Amino acid sequence: MKNSFLLLWSLLAFAYHSFCQDAAKIKIEIPDGPVPWSSLNLNNNPATFQFAIVTDRTGGHRPGVFSDGIRKLNLLQPEFVMSVGDLIEGYTEDTAQLNWEWKQFNGFIDSLDMPFFYTPGNHDITNKVMEEKWEELFGKTYYHFLYKDVLFLCLNSEDNYRGAGKGTIDDSQFEYIKKTLEENTQVKWTLVFMHQPLWNQTDTKRWKDVEQLLKDRNHTVFVGHNHRYRKYDRNNGKYFILATTGGGSRLRGPNFGEFDHVVWVTMTDDGPIIANLLLDGIWHENVMTNDFADFIYPVSANFPIQIQPIFIDDNNFVKGISQVKITNSSDYNMSADFNFFSSKNLIIEPGVFQDTINPNDVREISLNLEGVNITNRDQIDPLKMNVTFKYDIKDRSNVEIEHAYNIRPAIRYDMKTTGNSVKIDGKLNEWDGLEFEVAKDAHITADPFSHKGDKDVSSFFSVVYDEKNMYIAAKVIDDEIIAKDGESPLRQDAAFIFIDARPVGESSMNAGQNLFSDWILIAISPDREGTVYRKNQLPKGFLSAIKKTKQGYDLELAIPTSYLNEKQIDAWKTVRFNLMINDYDQGGNHSTRLSWQPLWNENGNYIGSGTFFRKQ
Repeated sequence: MKNSFLLLWSLLAFAYHSFCQDAAKIKIEIPDGPVPWSSLNLNNNPATFQFAIVTDRTGGHRPGVFSDGIRKLNLLQPEFVMSVGDLIEGYTEDTAQLNWEWKQFNGFIDSLDMPFFYTPGNHDITNKVMEEKWEELFGKTYYHFLYKDVLFLCLNSEDNYRGAGKGTIDDSQFEYIKKTLEENTQVKWTLVFMHQPLWNQTDTKRWKDVEQLLKDRNHTVFVGHNHRYRKYDRNNGKYFILATTGGGSRLRGPNFGEFDHVVWVTMTDDGPIIANLLLDGIWHENVMTNDFADFIYPVSANFPIQIQPIFIDDNNFVKGISQVKITNSSDYNMSADFNFFSSKNLIIEPGVFQDTINPNDVREISLNLEGVNITNRDQIDPLKMNVTFKYDIKDRSNVEIEHAYNIRPAIRYDMKTTGNSVKIDGKLNEWDGLEFEVAKDAHITADPFSHKGDKDVSSFFSVVYDEKNMYIAAKVIDDEIIAKDGESPLRQDAAFIFIDARPVGESSMNAGQNLFSDWILIAISPDREGTVYRKNQLPKGFLSAIKKTKQGYDLELAIPTSYLNEKQIDAWKTVRFNLMINDYDQGGNHSTRLSWQPLWNENGNYIGSGTFFRKQ
């Protein structure tokens, strides 16, 4: 009798709950005594729902990652999927290329079991042609919808075609947002989706006015663009910069905000609950807080170690000393652990080093390097050094930063003054021969069977200076030029010039980070326009010219010495330099990269490579 009474009470209770909340009922027999469940209050409020967000796929996309995310979304079965832009590589006016890229992307979306809501990023809309293609395929570039008393605002941070780091909300879009918010004052929450984090940018037109409209209502903002996760408590809401779903990333993990993920959002009466579903795990919304980001970003961007290179002028190397400076600029104890790996002809002392550096302290050590029977400097086998820095931070485990360095004597190159007046016209008549060759001893990365030796691709170059400019001339031998007018130099035949004009202690440590901030990349194609990659980010007064020849193409560049002085905060003394040739063959199906020195972000890079010293 007791069992029947309890069962009847349970059913009546759930019937009442169902009447009030329109929730599903549960039927279960309740025995005497203990029961094998915690409660019968099901978490099934009909006003609660789940959706997912995908973030940046492009900007150096890694094939296969986004499609893997789509497969996992189908396993998770959200009600729908939102996006924050950068869906295709874009950055072109070639409609055939745009058609192909959108067809590929929409092929991924076609396999989703649920709706997908598009939001444009700077890779999706950078010019009028791309905007018209968007409108042809998807209609509006900004829009809104309501679902279960939640307002979804999908905005266009690219409405002035300014590109990366220069997003805007213009007047017409602002008026649309204002009208939409005025018509939906009673919604329980407002969710905003756009691509660029406009609150971290300047000259964003009406974005600050949008924030004022949002300030007094429950709201959350989701963006992408930076490829590093970061959460802000801001403007009486939570603002999220999401990481990547296949876009370019160093993938150093949650402690750096660098991972591939989809965001799982459970919308409740009290607001959204955020779960970051890494494609290899699940993390909560505090995977990267603003406070922790303020610590880890500077630490990871500015290496705690500075290693002075050893420079040599001739083939013989007997011994030298490299000074190492370790700086702990944080408020936490930092341990440093050095491990050295054997070299064929270099010996280092000490062979190991371990120590703890106190907060905001500096430690200096000397590395004694000795050569063994070295008669040809080009045959020196670099000594590999791995360094691990660990930080003792409460409530954070495994906060480690690892760096690998190649140490070897670096050749000292002299940059001479020019004896002739250099005119930047792509003609090399005034150059008295080109001093350096990029051919048989170059560093080559090639598709199988694509590189056929010096006649396929090689180069000669010189670097000189006068009072006004540093000049670079290069002759490129290339048996097949593939260069389409206006196309990005990153995707066709091109010459790449790397210049780090900071003091030698900083430039020598460059591992490819902080492009256009610490150093510059000049990528130029031999098309009719001489297209230069991100020319507006190069120093003021930069000049370039490129001309096709029977053998390939010639180029000339001028970089103002005022830029070199600015980077060294005094009269410049050194410049770290590299040159790489991008060679596409067989209609673009094969590619070869041929560089004078190892690329700074690759394993072969060694401290101080390619450093030129100013010679009077």
